[in-house]
Amino acid sequence: MLDNVTINQLRAFVAVCDQGSFSGAARKLRRAQSAISHAIKALESAFDVELFERNTRKAQLTAAGHSLLPDARAVISRTEEMKNRASSIAKTGVPKVSIAIDAYFPRARLIDCLRTLQAEFPTAAINLRITTMQGGEILVLEGMCGLAVTIADVPEVNPDVIERHWLSETKMVTVCAPAHPLASAPKPIPMDEFGRHVQIVVTDNQPGAERTQQGVAGKRQWLVNDLSAKRDLLNAGLGWGHLPHHLVRDDLASGRLVELERRAWHIGSLTFMISQRRGYDLSPSETRLVELLGPASLETSNRSLH
Repeated sequence: MLDNVTINQLRAFVAVCDQGSFSGAARKLRRAQSAISHAIKALESAFDVELFERNTRKAQLTAAGHSLLPDARAVISRTEEMKNRASSIAKTGVPKVSIAIDAYFPRARLIDCLRTLQAEFPTAAINLRITTMQGGEILVLEGMCGLAVTIADVPEVNPDVIERHWLSETKMVTVCAPAHPLASAPKPIPMDEFGRHVQIVVTDNQPGAERTQQGVAGKRQWLVNDLSAKRDLLNAGLGWGHLPHHLVRDDLASGRLVELERRAWHIGSLTFMISQRRGYDLSPSETRLVELLGPASLETSNRSLH
């Protein structure tokens, strides 16, 4: 019997409840009062319950009516949502954005950008991959992603096929835990002193990944393929390493990590690039996401801290 329930019947039910009468519902829905009465009777027959008391002048809900009213509202709401999505799809289709983002890119910035993109392209299907080193460009090369946010210092996978465009920058800092020996070493610290201690280095799982490491001081290295794992190891005092300032801002403020001053060893800001296949035409949703990820949307503190 429930297969016979229609959205118009549910609209009539909710309208009677909101207006307090069958005549009020008829005026709101611009239908004859007899049509409203017929819709309510058909709904009660389908549900096999009475929705309104029959011995009162006002439209007074029964216990069953009270219980079913929220469900009716929810069904109508979902139906409106579906209609709006269908209308958007009819106009713009189903935008697809497949993008690989380097783990060093500010996560809060990424989330804000995706939130804005979702609001502007509500039907967009997002395929998001978090990668390190050359992992993003490999996904672009294999056709798994249309775009990748990569680090400029990482060697290009295939310059003949993939092109890069500047996107933004973020500050890098060298840190360790307060109990680590480097925390009490005379400042500034020379590179050879760093090389005497274990450095936590992020790498990926690709063959030859170690050859693409950046900012490495010596042979004593622990390799991890996850940025959050690197941060955890540093907080545990198991080594030292370079991290984006936005990731350790709270750790530095609370004293869980300390920033190390380097001597005669410059670590520049981390420069992010957009990687794409040569000749690849960005869709409107991809173009908008690149705009959101770019310098106009960066946290102003990134530049002021240089």
